[in-house]
Amino acid sequence: MNGIIIVDKHEGITSFGIVSKIRGILGQKKAGHTGTLDPMATGVLPVMLGGATKFCELLPTRGKAYRAELLLGVTTDTLDVTGVVLREKSVDVALTEVEAALKGFVGRISQVPPMYSAVSKDGVRLYKLARQGIEVEREARQVEIYAANILSADMDDHKITIDVRCSAGTYIRSLAHDLGEALGCGAVLSALRRTSANGFCDSGAKTVAQIESIVKSGGAESLIVPVDQALAAYPEIQITANQSVRFRNGGALDAARLTGLRTDGLYRVYAPDGVFLGLGEKKQDSGELSVKRGMRG
Repeated sequence: MNGIIIVDKHEGITSFGIVSKIRGILGQKKAGHTGTLDPMATGVLPVMLGGATKFCELLPTRGKAYRAELLLGVTTDTLDVTGVVLREKSVDVALTEVEAALKGFVGRISQVPPMYSAVSKDGVRLYKLARQGIEVEREARQVEIYAANILSADMDDHKITIDVRCSAGTYIRSLAHDLGEALGCGAVLSALRRTSANGFCDSGAKTVAQIESIVKSGGAESLIVPVDQALAAYPEIQITANQSVRFRNGGALDAARLTGLRTDGLYRVYAPDGVFLGLGEKKQDSGELSVKRGMRG
């Protein structure tokens, strides 16, 4: 079984745990997810199956969207409500101040990854160091917040719900922390839902329970999204039957013999019958389209 299942991750489980459940339900040996969600988070988690796993790192970089609840007046070691409370402060800010401060984070910003994250430092995951009580210096990263809007607010309970569209690699926990610092009262993430990732929205996602029920009723194939759908940002090129044989066997194709090959970069390659063969790559000053990743081999 090759393709992608769009899972609506439930709270209290790791992304790896979701992959394990899907692997068991479908009887698949090969499976992997395209972007980690914290155990407390819910929402869109694309799970790659079979040969589709080879394309994980080649999925086009697309923005992601989140709905996040923030609790003002608290800071923790994990930057969310699951952590140890480090500081509590009274909250004396108006909603208009929160709105103004939030706008200050829209655009390209510098963000320091949380200690409780999967980022590696000298080959060791930060969260493993954090669990040992070790905090290390982290390099700030450039990320982009495309839009951030307040959806609802309960200033009596110090809770704000925001909608965020951002680049891949953005930590919403860090955004919550930084917003709290800007307001002078501190803030942590109290709930998080990813509403969009890799071009897929939560409206089309299925929970693990729903997936299990559909599979038991014989509808497993209806859940599978073809991997080339997730690669749609790359231009398409169709090749001949003879070229298809060569491409399938890992052979490069003469660029001069290909119709539709324009700029350098990656291309979705299809056989005459419309079967997706994989991704080809045209490099600068190269007269060939080489196999970047094939569906076989």
